[in-house]
Amino acid sequence: MHDDKNISEIKADHETIIENSELNIWEALIPVILLMGLLFYNITYKDGEWFGEYSNQFILLIGGAIAAVVGFYNKVSVNRMVTEVWANLKSVFIPIMILFLVGALAGTWLVSGVIPAMVYYGLQVLSPSIFLPASVIIAAVISIATGSSWTTSATVGIALVGIGTALGIPPGMIAGAVISGAYFGDKMSPLSDTTNLAPAMAGTDLFTHIRYMTLTTIPTIIITLVVFAILSLSVDTTGSADVSSLLVTIASTFNITPWLFLVPVTVIALILLKTKPPLIALVTGVLLAAVFAFVFQPEILNGLGDSKISTITTSILTDTQITTDNEKLNELFSAGGMKGMLWTIYLITCAMIFGGIMDGIGALARITKGLLSIATSVFGLFASTVISCLGLNIIASDQYLAIVIPGKMFKKAYEDRGLAPENLSRTLEDSGTVTSVLIPWNTCGAYQSGGVLGVGISEYFVYAIFNWLSPFTTLLFAALNIKIRQLASK
Repeated sequence: MHDDKNISEIKADHETIIENSELNIWEALIPVILLMGLLFYNITYKDGEWFGEYSNQFILLIGGAIAAVVGFYNKVSVNRMVTEVWANLKSVFIPIMILFLVGALAGTWLVSGVIPAMVYYGLQVLSPSIFLPASVIIAAVISIATGSSWTTSATVGIALVGIGTALGIPPGMIAGAVISGAYFGDKMSPLSDTTNLAPAMAGTDLFTHIRYMTLTTIPTIIITLVVFAILSLSVDTTGSADVSSLLVTIASTFNITPWLFLVPVTVIALILLKTKPPLIALVTGVLLAAVFAFVFQPEILNGLGDSKISTITTSILTDTQITTDNEKLNELFSAGGMKGMLWTIYLITCAMIFGGIMDGIGALARITKGLLSIATSVFGLFASTVISCLGLNIIASDQYLAIVIPGKMFKKAYEDRGLAPENLSRTLEDSGTVTSVLIPWNTCGAYQSGGVLGVGISEYFVYAIFNWLSPFTTLLFAALNIKIRQLASK
């Protein structure tokens, strides 16, 4: 009988942490171990297509089914699991709408000439010798201003990948630079939701949290910039298309004019003005690009379809390919529209089902408590927090849960050790916020790789220097007891 008497809940800033007194740590780990094993086998031995194109999605559903069996064994009702799955799915409704609109944005910005114009002018300003560190800085500035790494990637990120690819720079390097800068800005911006959530969970205020984060974040971003500066100087662009010939091809294919920049400038302005709901900014970008396509690119529209309207509709919904006499530009001037976002949306949906069942049976809280129980020193406490955040990014596939659950579970432990709450909030950001983009099935990883930048995580992982270096920086500071703030004496 499943009456859920073994279940207890902790409410935390619109999130519910569920604990299950019947569940032990080994049972909680069964779905995780099997999921990791299946994913590893699929990626390593089956080239990601064990069950066809949607293998990872299917494996996440298998993981969810295994978690449900564990839940039944530990007296968790179907209603409880379904409720949590539904809550998870509702939480990603807006991100899924954003993904659809980003697909539409990519298509309309292509046929209107916005993306080609960005590439055209960018090729004349950004040379290979400064491109990568400049990309980090540009992405960081936009992300600080908007408070959103997602918005940064969907606007300047797309343009930078296009420009860098035309210059002959490996896409993985470009995506790594964009993501490093975007997540630095997201992490440090007072407008960011995660930057507000972390101190709320730990029990400190926003600006104390941001100031304290600079101690680990500034050294990390400096190292990141130095590495990208070295990469920019050493990258081999031999054999890449001559810039002058690329400029001629772009100018002969599209009507290039600075007026096209009104579209991205308008979108960024609306985002900075915090228009409600935020989807309005993206819808405006799609509609304005469609109008600009009629005005500036009538020949492109006529050449791609039976009518201008049908071409615009196709660019929003499905695949668009603009052919030039340059193979590199042919690859660049293609977009999948909303249809191109379906693989990513299915991945996010399946990840939310798995994460919802794991949360519903109490497995997420049980694993976090298990990590807390082995933290016997100050460094062990920091290490357990980092592992917990990383683990929840993998298991729950959601960066918010990777902040909320460890934040609530570890808060008292930090207090008991005499550590100021900003130690916890900083560690949550250093290991929860920034690593989410490194997990293929996490909402952030799926968005950046499959949804927006079009560069696989396996390609950009090593170059997302800021993201994977941040947890090591915070652990180094803890191990050497550098600027570990104590609670004020009462």
